[in-house]
Amino acid sequence: MSSLADALVQSDLDIAPLVLPAQVLRNDAQAIKAARELAQVARLQAARRDQQRKLPWSEIEQFTRSGLGSISIPREYGGPQVSFVTLAEVFAIISAADPALGQIPQNQFGILHLLLGSATDAQKKQLFTSVLQGWRIGNAGPERGTKNTLELKARITPSGDDFVINGQKFYSTGALFAHWVAVKALNDDGKQVLAFVRRGTPGLRIVDDWSGFGQRTTASGTLLLNNVQVEAELVVDNWKINDTPNIQGAVSQLIQAAIDAGIARGAIDDAIEFVKTRARPWIDAQVERASDDLYVIADIGKLKIELHAAEALLRKAGKVLDQVSATPLTAESAARASIAVAEAKVLTTEISLQASEKLFELAGSRATLAEFNLDRHWRNARVHTLHDPVRWKYHAVGTYHLNGTLPARHSWI
Repeated sequence: MSSLADALVQSDLDIAPLVLPAQVLRNDAQAIKAARELAQVARLQAARRDQQRKLPWSEIEQFTRSGLGSISIPREYGGPQVSFVTLAEVFAIISAADPALGQIPQNQFGILHLLLGSATDAQKKQLFTSVLQGWRIGNAGPERGTKNTLELKARITPSGDDFVINGQKFYSTGALFAHWVAVKALNDDGKQVLAFVRRGTPGLRIVDDWSGFGQRTTASGTLLLNNVQVEAELVVDNWKINDTPNIQGAVSQLIQAAIDAGIARGAIDDAIEFVKTRARPWIDAQVERASDDLYVIADIGKLKIELHAAEALLRKAGKVLDQVSATPLTAESAARASIAVAEAKVLTTEISLQASEKLFELAGSRATLAEFNLDRHWRNARVHTLHDPVRWKYHAVGTYHLNGTLPARHSWI
């Protein structure tokens, strides 16, 4: 799009997608199987979608119809409530095939977990049931032009028995594909709430103007709200979640780390395939195949070891989340979960960037040709890992172990 005005003429973006029936998965094994089946399909055209900025509509629909969108919903509300270990692996599997497809629903899972600690029982029943039936949740939280990522300008005000919202959002990942758009706004008391707006509501405009050089097909662009009406029963007092210990940030970060692990897997797999089938050996190696070059072999080994280390910390973090969520949360147990995830996030960030860059050194100049589009791995890694600075993960882990300082309560730790 050349400008926001040009993008706004696409009125079809404001029409809610159809709600197609979704099956309900019953256990962790079924979730892993569904993720692998989706990844097999998504991998086929992932490079082309990236080149053409073609949104993965059919793949998102398969994600939803397969039941993957509801795997974290608690059993008491009809969901399978898979383990956090499985949740992370599902996102890693999908993201190894197409990390944009992995990122689109990531906010849905963070929001579903947020509801557990802040929504009323009636709100949980309505929203959880809708997701089980095939509704998708999109994000409308971050804004541009604010002091930091926590500051909000969007406002929600009373209108009769209900409310209206006004504001502008960006980085609205998932909103274009959604049936519910979860909008963060400040109420008249200055407290943050989360309003669930149905797609197609008058005044809600979604603009596909995301121009990032990576994660190109996430449609993480602009969302406009002009006197958008929302029913009172669909406004969640999410400010309450910070009144008590919680693992909201840890859950969100676990999924982020899993996506980065998936990017690393995909980059290493493509590096190995290219070296084996297309790369030429360096003349001083005096070997017939690039895959017999001792230095190439050693570098592939190093990448695999570092990937496995990152994956091990990711599984450990999932296990810690499973453990602490099985008992009443305390400040200490919530902190332990956040630190475990932060440690995993450090390694998944680093291996995704390293593997996607090392690919070209090992595969050679031919790997840079546009026909292969292998640069998408680095572009995706570089963009996705910018969600939060990993340097602050080192700080959080260090001050926790050195000084016993508990991490802050927000979505980035």
